[in-house]
Amino acid sequence: MASRRSPVDLRKPEDLDVAVRIGKAWSDLRRGASMALLRDYLFGTEEDRLDSGQMDTLDALIRKSSWRMSDLAEALRVDPSTATRAVQRLTKVNLAERSTDSDDGRVVMVRATEEGRRVHKEIDIRRGCVISELMSAFTVRERTDLADLLTRFVHELDVVMKTLPAKAEAPDPG
Repeated sequence: MASRRSPVDLRKPEDLDVAVRIGKAWSDLRRGASMALLRDYLFGTEEDRLDSGQMDTLDALIRKSSWRMSDLAEALRVDPSTATRAVQRLTKVNLAERSTDSDDGRVVMVRATEEGRRVHKEIDIRRGCVISELMSAFTVRERTDLADLLTRFVHELDVVMKTLPAKAEAPDPG
């Protein structure tokens, strides 16, 4: 993905205003009251409801018949221990199952159970309803632009995070 860099100076009111608006929208998206309602709508309110990390894992499990744990962690963009914990929680509620690889008994394989596929389908239908309603608030061109910009935003976040020093210090604004 080609990157078109344009310098940003947070001392300029117009750059600072846009940065603050993006930061607030990001925070509202993660923490807003609508997100709590959306989580309840998608994943339920019971004790055994899924969290977003578990749903991400279930989404990945549905894409293939089975996964090596290391490949699953890579696909989820998390460290192996995080993937293992997510799979353990899904296994506990019978949405995933682990086994050893038939070719190499040292390799752990994981797959969605039939119950996991059923639950995923139910949640996917609800997600489809939400995204359809959201998208209807935008023109066709705006939808395309939003998808392109969000995809680029995620890519650029990855790029920025790879270039930051190990112990990031706040940049000197002056």
